Amino acid sequence: MGKIISIANQKGGVGKTTTTINLAACLAEAGMKVLVIDMDPQGNTTSGLGIDRDSLEYSTYDLLLCECTFNQALISTEFENINIIPSDEDLAAAEVDLLGIENKEYILKSHLLTNKNRFDYIVIDCPPSLNTLTLNALSCSDSVVVPIQCEYYALEGLSQLMHTIELVKERLNSKLKIDGVVFTMYDGRTNLSLQIVDTVKENLNQHIYSSLIPRNVRLAEAPSFGKPIIYYDGKSVGAEAYRGLAAEIMTADGRKYTGKTDKKKPFFLKKKQ
Repeated sequence: MGKIISIANQKGGVGKTTTTINLAACLAEAGMKVLVIDMDPQGNTTSGLGIDRDSLEYSTYDLLLCECTFNQALISTEFENINIIPSDEDLAAAEVDLLGIENKEYILKSHLLTNKNRFDYIVIDCPPSLNTLTLNALSCSDSVVVPIQCEYYALEGLSQLMHTIELVKERLNSKLKIDGVVFTMYDGRTNLSLQIVDTVKENLNQHIYSSLIPRNVRLAEAPSFGKPIIYYDGKSVGAEAYRGLAAEIMTADGRKYTGKTDKKKPFFLKKKQ
């Protein structure tokens, strides 16, 4: 049974794309068949998985406007067990082009109904806004993973996102749930990161993953080479952190995690006592 996970937060720059790419890669490394759907017009997830956006014949835009089939939009990546439905700048026009279309929030879901179980996981990178594209993602998803950057304004807009998820659950997708919150750009050397973690835990009644995604140069470099971190530098702290997140998600789903880990490095960065 395939599971659809949306990576969502309407606040930009929190690590949604980085999390989408690297979570997908770590799930695939553990033997899962993974589909990535890029719902962000910026297309950074697409290029981050080594796909040239200028050479696309079909994209998420064409799929949403029903101008191609699911299989026509599907692309194999160079990475084992990872396929993608890519995005390009045309997707920015989807909000306008879908105006007036009945049940436009369910278009992606209609394409996934007969294709979901071809994959163990479908990971969707949502745009940094609560628009029709995000609603399409949430309407077909089983769950949401929310990345939060370890910065002063971490909670800004988070209540709005939670409210939107609850509305989607009430009106569009009763099965939707929040799997958890993952902290990104974590720096255990600073009091600020520690304070943000504590503040969110105190104010947010949601599961928080133990895997804290660190500020890591290698993690930041990897997208420019079109590679997930485990292929760019599989022994880096960033790679281990995302392996830890994949392990937590698979374990919660009742699956056995069989990915690679470096026992000399932490699965996650522990909060100071």
